[in-house]
Amino acid sequence: MNQALRFLFCLVASCVCLRAQVPANPSDVKGPFEQKPADAVFARFQLTQAPKPEGLLLKQGDRLAIIGDSITEQKMYSRIIETYLTVCVPDLRVTARQYGWSGETAEGFLRRMTNDCLRFSPTIATLCYGMNDHRYRTYDTTNAMWYRNNYSGVVRALKDAGARVVLGSPGCVGKVPSWTKSSPYTLGDLNLNLATFRNIDIDIAQKEGTGFADVFWPMLKAGQEAQQRYGADYAVPGKDGVHPGWAGQLIMAYSFLNAMGLDGDLGSIVIDLAAGKADGKGGHVVTGFANGTAAIRSSRYPFCAEGALEKDDSIRSGMTLVPFNQNLNRLKLVVKGGTAANYKVTWGADSKSYSSAQLANGVNLADEFARNPFTDAFKKVDDAVAKKQAYETRQIKTLFHGEEGRADMEATAALTEKARQPLADAIGKAFVPVEHQLKIEAAN
Repeated sequence: MNQALRFLFCLVASCVCLRAQVPANPSDVKGPFEQKPADAVFARFQLTQAPKPEGLLLKQGDRLAIIGDSITEQKMYSRIIETYLTVCVPDLRVTARQYGWSGETAEGFLRRMTNDCLRFSPTIATLCYGMNDHRYRTYDTTNAMWYRNNYSGVVRALKDAGARVVLGSPGCVGKVPSWTKSSPYTLGDLNLNLATFRNIDIDIAQKEGTGFADVFWPMLKAGQEAQQRYGADYAVPGKDGVHPGWAGQLIMAYSFLNAMGLDGDLGSIVIDLAAGKADGKGGHVVTGFANGTAAIRSSRYPFCAEGALEKDDSIRSGMTLVPFNQNLNRLKLVVKGGTAANYKVTWGADSKSYSSAQLANGVNLADEFARNPFTDAFKKVDDAVAKKQAYETRQIKTLFHGEEGRADMEATAALTEKARQPLADAIGKAFVPVEHQLKIEAAN
């Protein structure tokens, strides 16, 4: 057999093998399936049930690579993830880099990953591709084969380099984007294609033994719920239909953090009014207690977010659409031994009243108090994370892939690392213990 015929034979055999691994059409998927809301909007979707995380995927001292396209380059969900890992689980000492690149596909990252990412030896990585890969059109098997092959290649390359992987699905779209050549297609067509890519992603994750972050399904459901709750202008996938604002980015971050197996227990403060004592756990030390007031020193923060609940540019609003505070952000206050029916809790500048039964059962301070004594300290850490991640885009896109990198890649890498290091150090310097008080008094 000559060389040309041998190549043709191998190509055909490869296509047959890959074709067997992708559905012939978006409805040709295997169960069990996700339970769908009754709303007719969801009727066309047949979604493979997403696997649940099995224990904590993170390890102490992990170096996290946050990888994806322009949605990642927005440096919003990546910033939420890095800030969360820094202040909410500081004992893990996880550091992070973001590698977002506008317009990128899995194939694009596969070509650049050795130079841009693997040189920094990540031990764990999150991936979020599929939006550009689906080409803003209806599903076709050939394109799905191309996507699966490249996304699988990225996963294997990371694994071969010693990194654990959380493979993320694409999100959903909120409208047919005006800047694509997608006008012949409907919103339903695009989301059905993305849903099928999401099902392919689950299969890749299961075959490769990686974690899986379901971005598509929570965003699609949250988008519908938000419009019913807050109005038709609320856009979880973003005003342009593709690039989410803060609410949608919070949902994305929730999906990835949840897939990492984090339990969300950020500690507790227990106050016994009858015994006249208080105790803290999980990074919170009670330094004094008198007259119903506990003085506390905390070396772990809750994730802090303010903003209007009805606005899609608000992280706090996104927290109402997924169980972020319930599953990932629990700082618990328990008050027992009281004789009054109701008590007022003052934390920082704000006060709220609760029944004795509610307090005995425990209330989640992170959920109840949008602004709290951690807010200002949290913002300093988050600002430092934002500055570092902004430089990481410049480091990779402008310098690695610019004149400097073309002239001398290794020297550029060394020099940019020297510039990045003070920005990384600034995050640690901003993260300092917070002194605060909780006051408990009988309410009328």
